[in-house]
Amino acid sequence: MNTDLPYNVNVDVNVNVEPRSKNAIAAGNSSFPAGGASSSPFSEYKRRPGDRVGLNWRVPSVHGKRAIRHVIYDMNWWKSFTHARLAVAMGDRGCLSVFGDRAEQHRMFAKQITAEYFIKTEGRGRTVDEWKARPEQPDNHWLDCLVGTAVAASMQGAILFGTDLLASLKRERVSFKDLQRRKKI
Repeated sequence: MNTDLPYNVNVDVNVNVEPRSKNAIAAGNSSFPAGGASSSPFSEYKRRPGDRVGLNWRVPSVHGKRAIRHVIYDMNWWKSFTHARLAVAMGDRGCLSVFGDRAEQHRMFAKQITAEYFIKTEGRGRTVDEWKARPEQPDNHWLDCLVGTAVAASMQGAILFGTDLLASLKRERVSFKDLQRRKKI
């Protein structure tokens, strides 16, 4: 389950769930850092022991009696990724298409996934698409669900051709001893 929490709400939930798989996320809450070009890139967040990290998402290691596992992802990146899939020609690699022929349902879906627009912003030497809600179209639930589904697919190992290179760029591990040696030189 993937839920979208209201802004500025602290949640204190007493959940007693035994996940059937190591990939299960109890109460499935997702969150995203409220950041744009001026904030730190998602790839620069410090990884802690036990964190599960993927392509612009991570599941932080949680501890404590009432801790709830959740996924944190770069909302701006994933919205741009999802919209790029919708722009691919039908039948081409990376295409995201809508099943069926019921025009009224497709119209509602299209209205909600276009309820936001992006503005290219620059800061800290990078350019980022920052997504903003259209004031005349407040309902974006299907967009959030579609983006959450793309994140969940990535968490389960689905890789789109071309994004596998981004996921494989990992920094090599350096020991403290090597860091001290480099300082002396």
